[in-house]
Amino acid sequence: MYASEPDGPDTGPKAGLDYVRLVGGPLDGMLLDVTGWPQQEVVDGAMLISDHGAFGPGGRSEYVPTWGHQGEAGWFVWQGDVP
Repeated sequence: MYASEPDGPDTGPKAGLDYVRLVGGPLDGMLLDVTGWPQQEVVDGAMLISDHGAFGPGGRSEYVPTWGHQGEAGWFVWQGDVP
């Protein structure tokens, strides 16, 4: 994940990789590298481990896709946190 550490160095996204932007919740504004993900996994969204969610370290944040103009996932939108 790009920008996963708020105090880490900002090296920017890498050319040639596919990213979706995380919107809302504890990972808001971060980019998730989905390069090589099977299309079905992009459609399903992601449960991401997040130390900053409602359940603290080890909790998970659920993100589901919204769709761009050409059927490509552009953003994953936060749905909530789970333990």
